[in-house]
Amino acid sequence: MSTILVTGATSGLGRHVAFELVRAGHVVLAHGRDPRRTEQLVDELRTEGDAEGFTADLAALSQVRELAAHVADAHPDLDVLINNAGVGAGAPGASRELSADGHELRLAVNYLAPVVLTRALLPTLRANTPSKIVNVGSVGQDPVDFDDIEFRRGYDGFAAYRRAKFALAAHTFTLAEELAGTGVAVNVLHPATFMDTAMVREGRVTPWNTVADGAPGVLALATRESGSGGYFDGTSPARAHETTYDREVRKRLTAVTDQLLAL
Repeated sequence: MSTILVTGATSGLGRHVAFELVRAGHVVLAHGRDPRRTEQLVDELRTEGDAEGFTADLAALSQVRELAAHVADAHPDLDVLINNAGVGAGAPGASRELSADGHELRLAVNYLAPVVLTRALLPTLRANTPSKIVNVGSVGQDPVDFDDIEFRRGYDGFAAYRRAKFALAAHTFTLAEELAGTGVAVNVLHPATFMDTAMVREGRVTPWNTVADGAPGVLALATRESGSGGYFDGTSPARAHETTYDREVRKRLTAVTDQLLAL
């Protein structure tokens, strides 16, 4: 059995996955932004198995780093990280939003936060191999604009979301190469299209799927041997946006990411 951190576990896909994992006998570390909702979730999870809660606002990178430190200290046996938390496209026509650190919000939560959390937890994951990192991405991917990484010009919420998910996929492939031979597998997936979640409803999109439809792909990558450096559509191997495989694009993304995180 594994010790698994699930970010964004208080609702939607993360909540469903957390219950599936705890029922299967895994130790679930459930992350949420709201302390009350996180505590309530953990109380419910503990009726099924072993769980502990951790709170952090992933829009504040200092809190992301604190989350990693708390998890590593409390659970040095952590061997699976599921980067599930995310911010959707927002309501149609909504204006550009900023994170606590001044980054475009979707870039911050959907990309920078999982990068920071993963980097901070890598020593723990490398100490508990074979271990796994599961990045919950999306089939919606647009190449980032390196000349406007913070999307200050012509902002659109759906485009911002797709750019962040593109970055997450490209980062996954770069990290997989860096971790080759270490026993740490990292993969990214599109769980299901327009699941019935708060972020989808906020975007005024009629859901196409339930969160139960999106869970099998996440659970498979978290609990089974699936190789490393892959992109999955549900449980099926697939191809991400072709530009995510471009080594020059990925090299430039890594450099820009390091610059953003150094601010």
